Amino acid sequence: MIRFLKDLLTRNWALKLLSFLCAVILWLTLVPEEKIYGERTLSVPLETRNIPAAMELVEKSVSTVDISVRATNRLLGQLTAADIEAVLDLKKATVAQEDYALEPSLVIVPPNVNAVRVFPNKVHLKLEKASEVEMEITPSIVGRIKDGFAVVKVEAVPATVKLRGPESKFHPKDKVRTSPIDITDLSATSQYDEDILVPRPDLRILNGPSKVKVRIVIAPKR
Repeated sequence: MIRFLKDLLTRNWALKLLSFLCAVILWLTLVPEEKIYGERTLSVPLETRNIPAAMELVEKSVSTVDISVRATNRLLGQLTAADIEAVLDLKKATVAQEDYALEPSLVIVPPNVNAVRVFPNKVHLKLEKASEVEMEITPSIVGRIKDGFAVVKVEAVPATVKLRGPESKFHPKDKVRTSPIDITDLSATSQYDEDILVPRPDLRILNGPSKVKVRIVIAPKR
């Protein structure tokens, strides 16, 4: 019996191998693309949502992740990174926790597409308590006015602005300034609309204008 099976497999083996390869090629040709499954990996941005209101995100170790998805070859050929979202929900995050698992369940994909892997499989995040601070706006004046005149007063409207950001990003010597105002050869009272410049990028203006009116009062010297 064993000898019979051996002869069956080895007799005309080259012809049998050729027949097998032809059958595989024929199968791949005739089976429609929508019935053949495969995998594809795409790089997508890692989004963070639902950060607790009393906290600020100050550090994120990765900005993009590689998502491996499984679907029919037809769907894989049409798929782009824009069709996939990787969303980390921080609703239950705490200041103490710094490492978060990245699992396929956090990936949003189109119908009939399955997320199977995420790389890396974790991300390091750092959250801090948020602070809100009211700060005075200091106009930045450059240049020299016309001889025989003097700057009597410099007014900013609004005079203050409220900033929000992580606790560690506020420093005692911080100042909120305006974009530079050149008063070279100025001889009359003038008003300017200028941008408000916060001390550092981690801080932002809270519910207020991004510009300020600066009035420079000029008068002849006595």
